[in-house]
Amino acid sequence: MELTRRDAAAALAAIGATGGVALGVRRTTDDGGAEEEAPAWDGDGTPGDEAVRTAMTAVAQTVYPDAVSGVEAFVEAFLDGRLDGSAHGEGIRSAVAEVESAARSWYGAPVAELSAADRDALLRELGADVAEENPDGTAAERVRYYVVNELLLALYSSPTGGELVGIENPQGYAGGAESYQRGPP
Repeated sequence: MELTRRDAAAALAAIGATGGVALGVRRTTDDGGAEEEAPAWDGDGTPGDEAVRTAMTAVAQTVYPDAVSGVEAFVEAFLDGRLDGSAHGEGIRSAVAEVESAARSWYGAPVAELSAADRDALLRELGADVAEENPDGTAAERVRYYVVNELLLALYSSPTGGELVGIENPQGYAGGAESYQRGPP
């Protein structure tokens, strides 16, 4: 099943977030050209938007089922609405910095350069697979909340992701009157 930018827009709408993708707006400079990308890492050790997108896409390719494709465009479009300067966006950046720090320290490479097996092992070694989600908790709890759960929320809030688990009409996604008229499964 192919994830699309439209799926990302639907997922953002379902969770009440807005962003350039949800509005169909492309960020441009005053002269009409494409906006310059933010630097990969800010001077304070916080990843820029492009570094966050790269790392989150790599993690998504690890935690998403093999049945989905189009992951990179989907994650990037979803993050357009989440990396908006809010406290939540800053939490995502901070958690990604923790994942990147562990990847570089333990595996000697950024998370995007690790194999799928090493990314999976990294998340497990961080404890993100068993940690409770807590935006103010330990590193494992923050990674679970801002990285793993954020990606799973995006996937399963989208029409295509919902279809994978038998939810043909995720909350916030219009349509499916027929499903309401059927009896229980």
